[in-house]
Amino acid sequence: MQVETAGIRVSESENKLDVHTQSSTQGSFRTSSKSWQYSDHMENVDGYLMKYTNLVTGWQYRFFVLNNEAGLLEYFVNEQSRLQKPRGTLPLAGAVISPSDEDSHTFTVNAISGEQYKLRATDAKERQHWVSRLQICTQHHTEAMGKTNPPLKTRSLSTTSQGSASSPGSQRRISYNTGSLLGLSQFHRGSSPYSSKRSLLPDHLVEAREMMSQAQGQHRDLVQCIEGLPASQGPSPLDQDLLLLKATSLATMTCLSDCLHILQLQQVARQKVPLGGPTIEWLEPKLPDILKNGGALASITKDSIKTQGTVLEPIEMDSCDIAGEQEDIDAEEELEDSCPAEEEDLGAVEEERSVILHLLSQLKLGMDLTRVVLPTFILEKRSLLEMYADFMSHPDLFVAITDGAGPMERMVQFVEYYLTSFHEGRKGAIAKKPYNPIIGETFHCSWRVPKMATSQGGIQKEGSNPSDCYHLRFVAEQVSHHPPVSGFYAECQERQMCVNTHVWTKSKFMGMSIGVSMIGEGNLHLLEHGEEYTFTLPSAYARSILTVPWVELGGKVNVNCAKTGYSAAITFQTKPFYGGKLHRVNAEVKHNPTNSVVCRVQGEWNGVLEFSYCNGDTRVIDVTKLPVTRKRVRPSDRQGPYESRRLWQHVTESLQQRDMEKATEHKRFLEERQRKEERHRTETETPWRTKYFERKGEGWVYHKPLWKIVSGRSSSPAASQANP
Repeated sequence: MQVETAGIRVSESENKLDVHTQSSTQGSFRTSSKSWQYSDHMENVDGYLMKYTNLVTGWQYRFFVLNNEAGLLEYFVNEQSRLQKPRGTLPLAGAVISPSDEDSHTFTVNAISGEQYKLRATDAKERQHWVSRLQICTQHHTEAMGKTNPPLKTRSLSTTSQGSASSPGSQRRISYNTGSLLGLSQFHRGSSPYSSKRSLLPDHLVEAREMMSQAQGQHRDLVQCIEGLPASQGPSPLDQDLLLLKATSLATMTCLSDCLHILQLQQVARQKVPLGGPTIEWLEPKLPDILKNGGALASITKDSIKTQGTVLEPIEMDSCDIAGEQEDIDAEEELEDSCPAEEEDLGAVEEERSVILHLLSQLKLGMDLTRVVLPTFILEKRSLLEMYADFMSHPDLFVAITDGAGPMERMVQFVEYYLTSFHEGRKGAIAKKPYNPIIGETFHCSWRVPKMATSQGGIQKEGSNPSDCYHLRFVAEQVSHHPPVSGFYAECQERQMCVNTHVWTKSKFMGMSIGVSMIGEGNLHLLEHGEEYTFTLPSAYARSILTVPWVELGGKVNVNCAKTGYSAAITFQTKPFYGGKLHRVNAEVKHNPTNSVVCRVQGEWNGVLEFSYCNGDTRVIDVTKLPVTRKRVRPSDRQGPYESRRLWQHVTESLQQRDMEKATEHKRFLEERQRKEERHRTETETPWRTKYFERKGEGWVYHKPLWKIVSGRSSSPAASQANP
């Protein structure tokens, strides 16, 4: 059954213009050709959009109506039900309308109350039409909201449109009923917010909004001038520099609008004005009684401390000495990991949005987030040290690197392993933050890789005989707190290979994103071939942190082998502002002495990768279909007090139970204990002693690396007698 439904209709006075139609069959929509008409006057717009409901329901088609007179965005289940009560209503006064950077179809409407609609149009032009109409309506009602007296009953919004300035659509005067402005049924007892003697927005915010209005007008003029350029002569509207200018202008306006929106939210929260929804209260997580007013600093003893019925393990004041004691892990005690492979989706973002806004209001662009405590609900249930271990979830590809027939093949196989490691390291598509490791925290695990599977990428079967498997061992340690530096090391003695890496995670605030630079270096040693590969790591970005946050990687990575002269240049591409695909990566493997490219790679680091070789051969790898080998970890009750899973077990259990308050309490307990120990070391002038890693120049190296053991064996007297 086919149903013809209107996609968008624009009502101008008594005339109604059908912009386009959609043909649907059981939810499948096909869009016919469109003829868009842009003008700067206020219009009532209605049509179908997709609305993001929640993580369970996902996207659903809903019929939306922009009510300019009331300053409301309303939606209904379908067009036939528009005469009934709307399913949802969003006041537009003080709202921020933001095109999403996820794709060219999605945009968000952020109301001043904190409520948000995430919407998706059929294509980029339809999105632009909705965004422009919503922004004009929002601007008018926000300006009216910022004045002490009621707004004028007539308001002129005129801008020279592209083409003729005397066209009927270029200048309009629209009458408003001030009693219906902003949908006053939203307010208690139907009273108008303008009847109050005090303004909702202080003078400086009103001035800022007026300046924003002028800047938006200049932005529209710029866009119209560029799009009005004749294609036959001079610069084209599609000129690369002009497109970049448009994108930069739009990005700047979006960022400024979001910042002003946050200031407005804070102002409304202070004045306790119930505008179109509940008053926003900035909720600070509760601190356990034992930590209030420094009480815990004197009460942590050998006896167990109880917090809300949960026993927290104390660490004695000489814990720096305890952390310095090395421990040999018995591989027989490790069991195959039973924790879920996928992290649960971040379902609490909408409920906790006010907390995020409060946090963002205290940040500045470029600000270092190292010392900023982020809200608990965005945490994933593992430590950063364990996340590094999960990058080794394809151990068969790792141990197969040394199988390469020659230096070129080994470099290509290392690039293959490197590019396929990030997908499994990120658990789920939604950005969540692992626990910040406590200084001295460690994580141990291992993998068993069937010997016959290493070259074919086979799947390890449960119950494989250990004697038929290679044993890959992993250890990580947080060696520094400020700056936060982690060291991790993995080795496979049977294959005579090991990797040592140190990483300083430096995060910064970037407006609507958070960037994390992974500063450091890794060294892979293939002892059988006497080769050492040095490599760096890409930066990570959490995008759309006000809506549904997602992760992308970006930056250039270099891999070098000085002995063979082979190198690889890998570029993780962030999504461009206009168009483009997500998660793109390309790489080039080169033989430096001859300056010849031997292999090229392109694709997505979390999808399909295509390897093209100099001889014309190609190979395609779908990282989502690669077999994953579960790591083996000791049960928590057999771990030391500073091992990740035991250290964070109460936080993890609380997150699993969705008890954010208790998770916050346990998290703060650990953080306060770390601060106390740091103060104690400062007062007693006691240096921190690492457990498994040693400082070497600017980096950190595992204390017993395999290359030392092998070189020690080869130089021993027994070895000399065996090899005269």
